[in-house]
Amino acid sequence: MATTTNPMKTGQESQTRGQGHGQGLGDRAKEGVGGTAGQSHETGQGFMDKAKDVAGGAVDKAKDVASAIGRTAEDATHGVGCGMQSLAGTMRENLPREGVLGSMSSSVASGLEAGGRYLEKEGLSGIASDMTSLIRRNPIPAVLVGFAFGFLLSRATQRS
Repeated sequence: MATTTNPMKTGQESQTRGQGHGQGLGDRAKEGVGGTAGQSHETGQGFMDKAKDVAGGAVDKAKDVASAIGRTAEDATHGVGCGMQSLAGTMRENLPREGVLGSMSSSVASGLEAGGRYLEKEGLSGIASDMTSLIRRNPIPAVLVGFAFGFLLSRATQRS
């Protein structure tokens, strides 16, 4: 006797098996995508951490550079102060001491010496604090001096 199969039944069974097989692939695909998303998140987090480290290093380096520039400027200011004092001493030694020229040279030398002591003692930070207090005590003249300086600066750059 020959066995006959029902073509409808075989088609339904293969459809059911296909759905089951497809669901397994879908689940595996979801797991793969979920794993990939997790790996992407971890990789992105790693990049963010690395970027933060690089940015932090750049900020630290900028602070170090600014500090070094500040120290260099302070040292230069102290050097200028010493130079001014030395120039005042040289003027006193070489220029006449009597008469109108002597009194003028003595005044210039005294001014240079006082300015040199101030620069050597105070430095840039002292100059900044003194300027701030001067502007607070005299705000209107400070604004007028600022306008005059700006006007002169603009005239000088227009001619060039």
